[in-house]
Amino acid sequence: MKSIVIGIDIGTTNTKAVAFASTGEVLASAGASYPVYTDAGGRHELDPDQLLGAVTAVLKEVYGKVGKAVAGISFSCAMHSLIAVDRDGRSLTRAITWADTRSERYARDLKGSEAGSRIYAVTGTPIHAMSPLCKLLWMKAEQPEIFGRAARFISIKEYIWWHLFGEYRVDHSLASATGLFDIRRRVWNAESLELAGIDADRLSEPVAGTYWEAGLCHGWESLGLPADLPFVIGGSDGCLANLGSGAVHPGDTALTIGTSGAIRMTTPEPEPDPQERIFSYILSEDHYVCGGATNNGGNVLQWYARQVLGRNDADASEFGRLVAEAEAIAPGADGLVFLPYLLGERAPVWDANARGVFFGLRSIHGERHFLRAVLEGVSFSLRQIGASLEETIGDVRHIYASGGFTHSTLWLQMIADIFQKKVSVTASADASAIGAAQMGFYALGIIPALGDATGSLVKVVSTYEPDGGRGQVYQKNYAVYTELYRRLKDLM
Repeated sequence: MKSIVIGIDIGTTNTKAVAFASTGEVLASAGASYPVYTDAGGRHELDPDQLLGAVTAVLKEVYGKVGKAVAGISFSCAMHSLIAVDRDGRSLTRAITWADTRSERYARDLKGSEAGSRIYAVTGTPIHAMSPLCKLLWMKAEQPEIFGRAARFISIKEYIWWHLFGEYRVDHSLASATGLFDIRRRVWNAESLELAGIDADRLSEPVAGTYWEAGLCHGWESLGLPADLPFVIGGSDGCLANLGSGAVHPGDTALTIGTSGAIRMTTPEPEPDPQERIFSYILSEDHYVCGGATNNGGNVLQWYARQVLGRNDADASEFGRLVAEAEAIAPGADGLVFLPYLLGERAPVWDANARGVFFGLRSIHGERHFLRAVLEGVSFSLRQIGASLEETIGDVRHIYASGGFTHSTLWLQMIADIFQKKVSVTASADASAIGAAQMGFYALGIIPALGDATGSLVKVVSTYEPDGGRGQVYQKNYAVYTELYRRLKDLM
């Protein structure tokens, strides 16, 4: 029996493909990156065809390494993207990503209204510029010609799926992050569609994450794949990261820091927050993922390296050296506190106008203090989201870490100390790709239940215990951090 699934994780800056055996062994991997198109007006876009090229390139490379033992392909993808396409599936826009803030005014008008609260309660998606609902409101008002010409409005994964199979399908997980989808009835939400000014036939058909197709469209023969190879549609990167981190039991919490960051719990039912701070997204037929995401994760370190230090060619190894330099400074950065809101913010403040701030600056502070404060500020942001999660769902008991930051022992220990919780790291930092592979194994009948492969695919390789003394130091700065935004938000 074939027992290899290739998990493909389509992210904001790169796409990864990883071949997993059902025993958990990583057999091959490949990655491809692409540029992000931004401007001072809040634009944050990707080229859909560059994304398609990256996906097919990494798939071809990994399949070529593992060959005929592959049982199927399964997808993870970043949430909240929007692409307008014409009747022939040609893109009329780039892929507008989660970080695009041009719809902020429309989100602000909707947030706090009775309609906004109803939509949040039904869809589980907080009202914010990230959501495709708000992007549609913006496009309808400010790009009416494109809005009128568009035959469909789709996400990155839907664009790729259409090019591979000629069908418009969207998994429940990605649909649940649009602000357009009823997460309990699993249909498009009529009130959201009416507000956006579209009918359901301008969206894709929602399907379960286990849905699969085989038989690629003509023109993909160069990939060298069997005609009957199943492609499982999978889910969103955040939800699958919970599965791929092993955070599937009550109190188990997945924390990810990559380009952005997030903290999430898996629950049997959606858990809407009366204060509308956290999301409730679909993982599977029986699982939801509740939590919050920050716009500002590893990208803040990248900003500091390139824009402040002038290291324009800084790569992953350079970022690693920068993080290590911060270790020379004691916890608390000698009172220097950083609000990391360079791209506005999602959870828990949901304010696209939020801005970054260094506070407490003194003559003793040097470059390494700023580095330390940057790491602590991103970590405090996740701690604040975690507090909202605990108020709504229950205690964070054990943190499972994933994402690029897991290469830093300093940052991992910092998270343990700030949260005062045990932090575990799994053998692979690619939790979303692991989660996609698990969904593939389940969809193809290789495992009998979702989560049954967790023990083999998710292997804890290191654990960080909290230190109470350092925790007290961090708590002092965290108190300043949470008060800073409250006092400054009207000036931002």
